[in-house]
Amino acid sequence: MNFKESILDTINGEPVDKIPYVPRLDLWFYGNKNRGTLPEKYKNKELIDIVDDLEIGYHAIIPNFRDYKDPLEIVDRAIGIWRIDQMPYKTILNGIKRNINYEGNYRTVEYVTPYGNVKARTRYTKRQEESGITLSDIVEKVIKSEDDYEAVAYIFENIELEPKFDKFKTFQEKIGNRGIYVACANLAASPMRAIPRYLMDYNTFFIALMENPEKLEWLADKIGIYYNKLFKLMSKCPSEIIMLGSNYDSTISYPPFFEKYITPYLKKMAKLLHKNDKFLLTHTDGENDGLLEHYVKSDIDIADSVCPSPMTKLTLKDHRDVFKDKITIWGGIPAVMLLESTKDEEFERYMNDFFENQIGKGDKLILGVSDSVPPDAKFERIVRISEICNEFGPVNN
Repeated sequence: MNFKESILDTINGEPVDKIPYVPRLDLWFYGNKNRGTLPEKYKNKELIDIVDDLEIGYHAIIPNFRDYKDPLEIVDRAIGIWRIDQMPYKTILNGIKRNINYEGNYRTVEYVTPYGNVKARTRYTKRQEESGITLSDIVEKVIKSEDDYEAVAYIFENIELEPKFDKFKTFQEKIGNRGIYVACANLAASPMRAIPRYLMDYNTFFIALMENPEKLEWLADKIGIYYNKLFKLMSKCPSEIIMLGSNYDSTISYPPFFEKYITPYLKKMAKLLHKNDKFLLTHTDGENDGLLEHYVKSDIDIADSVCPSPMTKLTLKDHRDVFKDKITIWGGIPAVMLLESTKDEEFERYMNDFFENQIGKGDKLILGVSDSVPPDAKFERIVRISEICNEFGPVNN
């Protein structure tokens, strides 16, 4: 099956031979590889070989953040910047000196600016490695108080971006028709969302948003200088799909916050991409209760990693009833359904209801396990889902 073609046809609302099954397997693969627990036939195989053997699509949305040659490529992770090969651009910090210290699992980076010095700390542990996680934790945020705003603003005002499209194309060529290599712009969809995600702990952020929103909005505007450069560059990226934003939750990115601080940036990105015949994807794992209408208003094309009940409040049908023909869902099967804690008969019962009552005609659906297939998933269930897709048959509109 040509999964690249099938994915694009699904997004465009065209008929497909079957629902494309493109689960995110990277955490499952890296977790089991690092623990030495891959199935025997795959002991010496790479993920792309396993995907070929299973005859499923290759999921390439979230980068492998441990795929770097030089530690400097990930040294600025705490401010939301990576320079790994899988990113389609390089970020340059002008006028900034960094003092970097490594101690065990921790990395501390001090940024020296004309407006004072600010410091952040990250951690990557053996447990994360064995779980397949490639993204380190931020254990000390760069902003502790308003006193740090100007230094951080200076960093983002002076960022330059350089395209790395030729390097990005090598990843696309490796995948071929197995899927689409989605270009990651940033895991935070907007400057204001970037502040609590990377720069400031949530308690400090929400107190600041309540007590002095004007000052926080000033900082977001300064970070927005970087976002404007990013959007222009990504609109020229050779990928058909661009990812912006991830990890929403209605308790943190609550509806009024989403509408005021996130929707305008998603709409702006969508407009640029649509002019260049590209699609906008955002990573919608988390509790989406109250957010579905805002995704529609944001003009996104693909809601990636939709995670329905029993892991969240909403069913897949709830999502489809709101998204209709406007947004393609990528995901849909709760990860807990693949774990040993879910009995085989419960898994089969859930999948029967899923295909009979949740997905309708199966249009505008790229099937996956949300957020990803966990390392402890029962392998035979990964295979079983593919079989059920084949049994469901073609999707006609």
